[in-house]
Amino acid sequence: MTSRIATIVIDALEPRRVAGFWAAVLGWTVLEEADGIITIGPAGSAWPTIDVVPVPERKTLKNRLHLDLRADGSTAAEEVDRLLAQGATHADVGQEPDSTWVVLADPEGNEFCVLSRTVQDLRTA
Repeated sequence: MTSRIATIVIDALEPRRVAGFWAAVLGWTVLEEADGIITIGPAGSAWPTIDVVPVPERKTLKNRLHLDLRADGSTAAEEVDRLLAQGATHADVGQEPDSTWVVLADPEGNEFCVLSRTVQDLRTA
């Protein structure tokens, strides 16, 4: 037997703002909202989902776990531009200037990466 990732949890001061950001980034929707927790996921209730959970404190350190994203239907550079327009910001976590990925942060500072190879690149490899 093995385990399967069911839910990724993001702590947030403003859960609606963070859930809205990630729903827009991933093309997902709000699936459930209960007890202050907002669950977003792809249509059809596929797994995993993301729960955005309210917390009273701000993020203070670099994430120990983060998401790596690949552009789907555009170039990595176009995807970075789209994410910046959604409210992401550039983040410095000590990456080299010639890294093959771009580090961004969501509206509350949670880092994530946009990888240089796109979904289309992987399909043709």
